[in-house]
Amino acid sequence: MTSARPKRAAASSQAAESESVTADVAGSGSSAERSLRLLSLLASEGRALSLAELAAQLALPKGTAHRICTQLLAAGFLARDVEERFYNVGPALRQLAFDTLNHGVVRGLRHDVLADLVRQVDETCNFTTLDGAQVLYLDRVEAHWPLRLTLDVGSHVPLHCTASGKLFLSQMLGKERDRLIAGLTLTRMTRNTIVSTAKLRAECDAIAVRGHSCDAEEFIAGLIAVAVPVRNAAGEVRAAIALHAPTARMTLKDALKRIDALKAAAARMTPLL
Repeated sequence: MTSARPKRAAASSQAAESESVTADVAGSGSSAERSLRLLSLLASEGRALSLAELAAQLALPKGTAHRICTQLLAAGFLARDVEERFYNVGPALRQLAFDTLNHGVVRGLRHDVLADLVRQVDETCNFTTLDGAQVLYLDRVEAHWPLRLTLDVGSHVPLHCTASGKLFLSQMLGKERDRLIAGLTLTRMTRNTIVSTAKLRAECDAIAVRGHSCDAEEFIAGLIAVAVPVRNAAGEVRAAIALHAPTARMTLKDALKRIDALKAAAARMTPLL
């Protein structure tokens, strides 16, 4: 009788271990799915969210949401916002998005749209997106002219003094825009750079009304730009197309005459997002 007890105990221990392994496997799958849903929520919201908001919108216990956020922070997929209790997308997630947007056939199709646009307007055009508090260059097609500015794909430029940057700011909700502008360093790049938060907010309001943005030698002296939004199928602004030209070759007034061509190219980009 005494010898049977260790066997039963061993069997019970093995069963418990098996159940634990099964639970771990199921739990890891559940954790992965929850992590992806959390990242998807942050990406779709386009703003920083608090732990309470994440837990509520995902119907998760706060403890579970906190554990997932801690893991994603450590991996670089999340980052703390200006306010410590808020979370935003991290550098690893941005890099993943960048690699995805520039992958394979779709990247080639987007590049073709830009190339066609350059042939129409006869100036350099680029395709950008918002990356945190900066503009990220996803693609660029240069005009054939010898005088031009070269910015490599993957480069970042400021929000407050570029056509694309101000366009992205103009599409944000008021409180979100004000919070981001308040955190920007409005560095004077040229004598035309907007360095007043009040003037930048007013400029963004005007851009939201007219539907396009201009850079009147605000980033680089002697360079102008015009940008239009690229919307996804739901109508959300996810990118921008901009035309750049030196003032020695094109005035801002002349660049604005190409707005219809830029808008047509932006419409062609929608199914390629």
